[in-house]
Amino acid sequence: MKKFLIIISLLFPVLIYAQKKKTAPSTYDLLIGTYTKGKSKGIYVYRFYAETGRIAYLNQIDDVSNPSYLTVSDNNKFVYAVNEDGKKGEVSAFKFDAKQGKLVFINKQSSLGADPCYISVDKDQKNAFIANYSSGTIAVLPINKDGSLANGIETLHDDGHGVNKERQEAAHVHTAVLSPDEKYVLYTDLGTDKLHITRYKAGKESPLTDAKPAFVSVAPGDGPRHLVFSNDKKHVYLITEMGSNVYVYDYDSGKLKEKQKISFLAPGFKGQTAGAAIHISPDGKFLYTSNRLETNEITVFAINEETGALTQVQQESSFGKNPRDFAIDPSGNFLLVANQDSDTIYTYKIDKTTGKITRIGGIINEIGNPVCLKFTAAE
Repeated sequence: MKKFLIIISLLFPVLIYAQKKKTAPSTYDLLIGTYTKGKSKGIYVYRFYAETGRIAYLNQIDDVSNPSYLTVSDNNKFVYAVNEDGKKGEVSAFKFDAKQGKLVFINKQSSLGADPCYISVDKDQKNAFIANYSSGTIAVLPINKDGSLANGIETLHDDGHGVNKERQEAAHVHTAVLSPDEKYVLYTDLGTDKLHITRYKAGKESPLTDAKPAFVSVAPGDGPRHLVFSNDKKHVYLITEMGSNVYVYDYDSGKLKEKQKISFLAPGFKGQTAGAAIHISPDGKFLYTSNRLETNEITVFAINEETGALTQVQQESSFGKNPRDFAIDPSGNFLLVANQDSDTIYTYKIDKTTGKITRIGGIINEIGNPVCLKFTAAE
């Protein structure tokens, strides 16, 4: 009897692991943010089936003005959206029912700046961080226990400009990303060619303070846009909008050391270009970028497991105009691309061995100006 109990106790963790693995989600909610200047009315929710790539409409919430970027709370109960409406920048909070894909409006607050284009939220639901593009500020808005947004408590602004007089006449903040340990917030400034690093301490009256050093610079005129951390948390990958490059940095406790700069333009390309989104596959082996204007393509890079360096694998058409965003489903089986100016979202199958993508039949073409895609578990 004693031996039997010992054997059972040894097997129990294995059984739990097997059960968890077996019950891993195979369906997800796909949230779609839009510009509402065309046929779009707000935020849309679709059910996504990760085994087949099938997409089915679930729900939508109308009368949400220009929800061009979304984020989902860590507990999956709330969704936050920027309202990119020029000088009257605002941020909206919603309750989220993941079973039905239903959003219910809670409240709205000023973004403390013009043209908010990015929002992130810490895991403990203490604060939201907003990038205000036109005013060149990052803002902090506390989050109440019921998920509602409180009045903003802090803004940061960097005076300056870049070499491009049309695009870089002033600061233009484009993103605000928490480090994996949430001790830092990194934010990009397209206007001054800087990637800023700030310390973050929740609960303080001014939760953000400059790190030392407070920023790293990219090549003049490159225009930093979005960034992502590697799965092992040792590297940061930064995409530039105007230069269409990816910068690779070693990362350690708020410090960045540049190690690689790699273009995602075809050799000899001389047309108009605008780098947009950047994401890493769930297994951490491949990095993907999107490029707009006269390129309209997705570029695939292999990530060196030891060094984090990138090697280009593939360039594939987005089959539409201006792929502002794309998303990889959490299973890593599929990649979805949102073409802003052709009102289409296409589905691609991912080869997990090579990282290459192939377009398949899944398409959403009834939504106007799709510009943000977010996956979350369907409960």
